Amino acid sequence: MTTSGTFTIKIKAAPEVVWPWISQLDKHPQWSPKPYQVEFVSGVPNSVGARYKSIGWVPGDKNHGNEVEITEVVTNSRFALDAHDEGGVFQDFYDLRPTSEGTEVTFTLVFPKMKGLSAILVPILFPLVGKADIRKRMGMLKTRAESVR
Repeated sequence: MTTSGTFTIKIKAAPEVVWPWISQLDKHPQWSPKPYQVEFVSGVPNSVGARYKSIGWVPGDKNHGNEVEITEVVTNSRFALDAHDEGGVFQDFYDLRPTSEGTEVTFTLVFPKMKGLSAILVPILFPLVGKADIRKRMGMLKTRAESVR
């Protein structure tokens, strides 16, 4: 069984205003409810193939590290990345859709197939803890993007 989640928020700002908040990984800490760091490693920043290191919070590990690679960039429309850690590859997808009032942003997170104790705990913890954290993060994205005028 694969764990995943999809989260949608409406932002009263045009896609070109929202886009930098999503596509520039160095901005992600500004809309994270918990401490989060991103460091550029190689490639062309914010482009397909660019690599980053990130450190952030996951249940049981407040300094969890990931090796991140951008896998898709369609300006003002779609941004995707893979985050690699000891558990496997986590896939993140951001889809932007223009609306009459601004932009609808849909974020999808797909976990790798979990093994061992993680296979039991992740399907329980993600709905209880992870989803609330992502909803807060999406709310912070909305606040940041709507504050740009």
